Amino acid sequence: MRVTNTWIAHAALVLLTVLRVGTVNGADAAPSRPFDHLTTGYELTGGHRDVACESCHVHATFKGTPRECVSCHSRGSLVGATAKTADHVLSSDRCGECHTTTAYVPASRFDHEEVRGSCQSCHNNVRATGKPTDHIVSALDCNACHNTVAWRPARFEHTGITSNCASCHNGGRATGKAATHIQSTTVCEACHTVASWVPVLRVDHTQVTGTCASCHNSVIATGKNVGHIASDSACDNCHTTTAWKPVVRVDHTNVTGSCSTCHNGVAATGKPATHIPTTAECNACHSTLAWTPAAFGHTNITGPCSSCHNGTTATGMNAGHMTFPVNHFECDHCHTTAAWTPNTFKHLVGGGYPGDHRVPLTCASCHTTNTDAATWRSPQYKPDCAGCHSNRYTSEPHTKYGNVKYTVSELRNCSGACHVYTDSTLTKISRSRPGPQHRITSGQFGG
Repeated sequence: MRVTNTWIAHAALVLLTVLRVGTVNGADAAPSRPFDHLTTGYELTGGHRDVACESCHVHATFKGTPRECVSCHSRGSLVGATAKTADHVLSSDRCGECHTTTAYVPASRFDHEEVRGSCQSCHNNVRATGKPTDHIVSALDCNACHNTVAWRPARFEHTGITSNCASCHNGGRATGKAATHIQSTTVCEACHTVASWVPVLRVDHTQVTGTCASCHNSVIATGKNVGHIASDSACDNCHTTTAWKPVVRVDHTNVTGSCSTCHNGVAATGKPATHIPTTAECNACHSTLAWTPAAFGHTNITGPCSSCHNGTTATGMNAGHMTFPVNHFECDHCHTTAAWTPNTFKHLVGGGYPGDHRVPLTCASCHTTNTDAATWRSPQYKPDCAGCHSNRYTSEPHTKYGNVKYTVSELRNCSGACHVYTDSTLTKISRSRPGPQHRITSGQFGG
């Protein structure tokens, strides 16, 4: 049955008339019947059952009486029912979604769909539970991570985090560095991203606290290749974090191998084709500060003197130097590496050389043509003393027998006459002279 507003108005008038008559007639009036509000199509429940009719039907107006909570429970309403308090959460006007007519407070349930304010406007630890003291530092509203169905578990949103990564990623609150993590600071975001923890997109070497080799060991990161020069593990003395190659410089103090292991013409510049022959290591002459000039030491030379002292690579024979076949004598036959002059030439024994004279002679005394060929005054007598001294020979002192004297040819070695014979048969010696009379080591020719 449809209840119309006209019927409701009529029923209300009847009710008021009955109430009035009962009042006038007093005890003689018939008792009134309780009005069943359900017959109006609007059931009174809970606290509404005890409200006087005129509280809602102001001025006995029944037609158009509002049925929505907010129509009565709002400031300025004619009904004057309790309205939202000043500290009520920002919400819609559908009171019944949270409150009941049985008891307005406390609210029987909380429907977050009706809330119009931010989470933090309630969840501030005053009105409702807010962030605990150990909550991560964040500027986001609660609903960025939490939902109204269940506070936990929460989904995580890095966007609003205002503290550093390590404040959470410490191995307690959230995953922290693994035991195998490289030695570094706690600035996680320098290498990792919130989109993906691994793989690491880049390594910010300014945050690394360990040595290069603690990572660059061919396990954690690329290490020395098989062709790397022999060196210690101080990578940053030669390489930079900006670019591994090319090597900016080579710090020789970190090289553990010999010079030639690198300076071989392949790994690094080696001996040029014109380098003097030597088997010594580079550092015997060169330094790591400057390749040239070099500190030269003859002890390391493996080639003959003339391979360098040729007037091009090094000083050679001057214009007035005695000439002779190169394969006859090397420089060190006369000179020393300690001092180029004076020379220390000594004739080899044999080969026609008459021997060293006590009186010092210059080379030109015999080698008048400035060559290795000696100029004999009397070539027919070479290589004996007479070859040079025949012009000084006198026969008078050199008696052979009687008045016969020895010839130069007979005494060409200048040893002097040892025997004086009795006759030409030269069979019987009449006397002997102490000899030899002449010695090249003697201070006097006749000594």
